[in-house]
Amino acid sequence: MATALHSAAPAASAPVRSSLPGYALALLSAILLNYCFPVAGPVPVWRTGLAWIALTPLLYALLCRATAESPRPLRSATLTAYLCGVVWYVLNCYWIYQTMFYYGHVPPVGSAGIVLLFSLILGLYFALFGFLVAYFRLRFGVWAALGLAPFAWTGIELAGARVTSVPWDQLGYAQVDNLWLTKIAPVTGVYGISFILVAVSALLTAALVAAPFRARAMAGAVAVVLAGALQCGCFVSPAASPTSNYAVMLQPNIDVATDDHWIGEEWDGQVAWILQQSLSTCSEAYAGLPQRQTALTTPACDRNVTAPGVVVWPEVASWFMSDRPQTIAAMRAIAETAHAPVIAGMLGHDASGTYNSAVFTNPDGQIVGRYDKIHLVPFGEYIPYRNLLFFAHKLTQQVGDLQRGRARNVFQTDGHTFGTIICYESVFADEVRLFVKNGAQVLVNISDDGWYGDTSAPWQHLYMTRMRAIENHRWVLLDTNSGVTTAIDPRGRVTVSAPRHALTSLVARYGYESDVTFYTQYGDVFAYLCVLAVCAAAGGALLTKRRSAV
Repeated sequence: MATALHSAAPAASAPVRSSLPGYALALLSAILLNYCFPVAGPVPVWRTGLAWIALTPLLYALLCRATAESPRPLRSATLTAYLCGVVWYVLNCYWIYQTMFYYGHVPPVGSAGIVLLFSLILGLYFALFGFLVAYFRLRFGVWAALGLAPFAWTGIELAGARVTSVPWDQLGYAQVDNLWLTKIAPVTGVYGISFILVAVSALLTAALVAAPFRARAMAGAVAVVLAGALQCGCFVSPAASPTSNYAVMLQPNIDVATDDHWIGEEWDGQVAWILQQSLSTCSEAYAGLPQRQTALTTPACDRNVTAPGVVVWPEVASWFMSDRPQTIAAMRAIAETAHAPVIAGMLGHDASGTYNSAVFTNPDGQIVGRYDKIHLVPFGEYIPYRNLLFFAHKLTQQVGDLQRGRARNVFQTDGHTFGTIICYESVFADEVRLFVKNGAQVLVNISDDGWYGDTSAPWQHLYMTRMRAIENHRWVLLDTNSGVTTAIDPRGRVTVSAPRHALTSLVARYGYESDVTFYTQYGDVFAYLCVLAVCAAAGGALLTKRRSAV
């Protein structure tokens, strides 16, 4: 086959041979992908630009002459992409080790094993991408393979969200600060942004491996112009979104590594602090993202403001439990003191078991409902595939075993409707939109990001939550135990945030929105169309004779 492929293309237009081993290029792509996203802090603008080229080394390794002329090109491409995926997940989700070891009390070997198993499984998505690209090249040629690459990548991202339920740091999140590019998110979701980024990487790859030279030069020029022009959207500041009320978001900064039972005087002291903070009308905070070089500011307090629109207590290992009379009395006292609705994270109990819940209390002190978390954290709130991973139970004895909620409840008070998301549920775009579709005018995300420590995870969570605001055109109030506690406007801009690892509260202005975006109404239509396109191409490939290397 190698001889046939070599003779099929004229010498004058022969593709450039790989100067680096395919595995080295795969590792380069994994590193570039990792630095598109937060690494223990906000992402500098220059690093977000890496998203335009991050997949180019991998695509080059998949489509270069060396891979095509290998004895088993499909296997070679699949293994190359698999290596990229495994390394990428290890780099991007290294924080799983710290969470399991330091806070879950899982032994070091078990913690490392969980990270490795996680990466080996999810790396299979990259392997599938590599196989499809190489297969389309063999059947249709280089140009068709590159043209289908964005469809394949987007479809595989959808599979990651649907099959294994881990849509963590999909490529499009790297451009959440890009005001121009994110304008498509209310229609396509984050998937449309991923599609464009991969398309540009494919054009850059065409400039390296395709033929003839004139077409290569044109592809490279178009890629550079597109990437350069669209990246400028990161330097455009959106107009301020209108606000109509303010929220008081409590950040208790409770140590997740200790059991805090709040007995006697401690209970009284904690409730007294919450009551005091619920009356706040301003707070010391960062304007925008909390960054080392940014100074805290304290706005002028308006003593004549009305009651807050909502008081929020985050998901945290406190002694609040939905069926305890003390908890019910505390929720009533907070609501009546602040003259505001209260959303509080706590353990929910009923005859079916124990839930990770958010309890909603009206301004008159009446508890009107509870949302029970539906999407639980594997190895944190339950052990997945318990029968298959029988050994994990011994390794994760500190892991909770909670029940799943059943309904995405929204709560209405004073003519406004709130939707509550718990913890990492905010990374599931097609699930978050259902709260808005059910009528939520503002989204409240309560989370205990203290489990992540000072790793990249709290920042990754923040960036993904910001995309939910854009997709659904809603304010998102992100209240965490130890930071990052923020208010996010409907364009994904962080307007104000509290300092991390501080016992504090954040007073943040926000507004109510009632419009329904295309994405809110119809969900992942664009991503499913990409899947259909790939399936159609694969079906056509089965009926098509093998093409030459170019």
